[in-house]
Amino acid sequence: MIERFLTQTHFTSEDDFKQNLHFIIPENFNFAYDVMDAWAEEKPDKLALLWTSERGEEIRFTFKDLKEQTDQVASYYQSLGIGRGDMVMLILKRHYQWWLSMLALCKLGAIAIPATHMLTTKDIVYRNQRASIKAIICVNDEYVTTQIKESLSESPSVKILIAVNSLAQASHPVPNGFHDWNAEWKEAPQFVRPEHVNTNEDTMLMYFTSGTSGEPKMVAHDYLYALGHLTTGVYWHNLGEDSIHLTVADTGWGKAVWGKLYGQWFAGATVFVYDHEKFTAEKIMRAIEKYHITSFCAPPTIYRFMIQEDFSQYDLSSLKYCTTAGEALEPAVYERFYHLTGIKLMEGFGQTETTMTLGTFPWINPKPGSMGKPNPQYDIRLLKPDGSACEDGEKGELCIKVGDKKPIGLFKGYYRDDAKTLEAWHDGFYHTGDMAWRDEDGYYWFVGRIDDVIKSSGYRIGPFEVESALMTHPAVVECAITGVPDPIRGMVVKATVVLAKEYKERDKEALIKELQNHVKHETAPYKYPRIIEFVEELPKTISGKIRRVEIREKDNHQS
Repeated sequence: MIERFLTQTHFTSEDDFKQNLHFIIPENFNFAYDVMDAWAEEKPDKLALLWTSERGEEIRFTFKDLKEQTDQVASYYQSLGIGRGDMVMLILKRHYQWWLSMLALCKLGAIAIPATHMLTTKDIVYRNQRASIKAIICVNDEYVTTQIKESLSESPSVKILIAVNSLAQASHPVPNGFHDWNAEWKEAPQFVRPEHVNTNEDTMLMYFTSGTSGEPKMVAHDYLYALGHLTTGVYWHNLGEDSIHLTVADTGWGKAVWGKLYGQWFAGATVFVYDHEKFTAEKIMRAIEKYHITSFCAPPTIYRFMIQEDFSQYDLSSLKYCTTAGEALEPAVYERFYHLTGIKLMEGFGQTETTMTLGTFPWINPKPGSMGKPNPQYDIRLLKPDGSACEDGEKGELCIKVGDKKPIGLFKGYYRDDAKTLEAWHDGFYHTGDMAWRDEDGYYWFVGRIDDVIKSSGYRIGPFEVESALMTHPAVVECAITGVPDPIRGMVVKATVVLAKEYKERDKEALIKELQNHVKHETAPYKYPRIIEFVEELPKTISGKIRRVEIREKDNHQS
């Protein structure tokens, strides 16, 4: 398969990869037709998707099954009025219908917008309005459907609602106003491919991402974004047709398309899915053991939990290759996992706006804690604030040089936000907002976000969002959100709060719980501050801006 898209497919060294990675770019490339349906024709009986659940359910999809079922889903969506250019939000957790929907929407030229099931009504309204969302396809969970229903009065663009039952609740009634996937999708007529689906420049996929100032931005990706992930699956994950790959990620986050869709199927690997509500290391390790998983990817947090387990109780001998991304890996975790398994953890780095930009590829010896080396599909530069290049050992901003043609895998821009796009993408560079330094061997080391985004358990949390939620409580006069190092989650959210006079004498422990619950109600629950400190005043610059760096330095000094 990959020989259709690369001039050279096998690499033996860093230099070989750097010199000879060249993409063949088809006209009007469409991942669903050009890769998935091609696999269905070439290897119809090859296992493509192995979906399992903590309830003991199991469904096996061959490439032929996926071809037939995604055609059916595409026809179903067509029959409801979804077509090219329509915005479709997917809130599907780990239901297998997410994979069917992603490919079906691709076949129609509609724009998929995956989202987490933890969104509140306010979050959904914002997304509906910003993206003019036409359809929402969601799990038939009471919390999710309630938030969606409550958003409709302020969401005039939304015309179509589809609820999807889990296997365990296949006949569960859907709320009024929602189409019932289970009852309807197989009744759709035979699929007829639209005459014109997409160009390479059309928008295929969008994600909302958290920033530090203002509301979440919409990251728009074109159809070549899927092609850009070929290197993620084939070379960073090191997958082949015999691989069974598990990436731990919810489908509402960008990491899902990194590890559970595009790159893995370029390689012809089997994508393994474990549908569970609450993560435990024991459950994941039992799944690896039972299904003979060969390749595994998870944030460092997951590995931290795994190494606490008694490995003598598990047979993980099927595991051959493991990768990690999302936050910096502690060397102690690397060493312990290597001691227990004999497997070196291969790190990688990228953003919602990109594909894999830096990574430890198979021909590179890992340095624990390093992001690895540049993926040659991107021209990576480390720049000082004045735009000059950093020397080895100097901290600077990770930037991507953009020439006459946009690199494959780089986003198109922030949808409907030219100002934010220009802020990040100017003078021939995309500015990632991430700080790093490079050592004398060419390895890159992550320092932190320029804009203070907090990475906790693989989630990216923008301080502004949490601050905005806190400020709606009458007790809060001012607040600052920062990240505090945590051995389990990497970082946890901390709120430094200046209280209103009438609340200063209140019981502090009770008030902390009240504020935490308030944030959980106002925004997605995972964003709530696990630590709250009350202060008389916040450190500020001369111009009145809050110095979060001062709070972080104080916390780091104390820890």
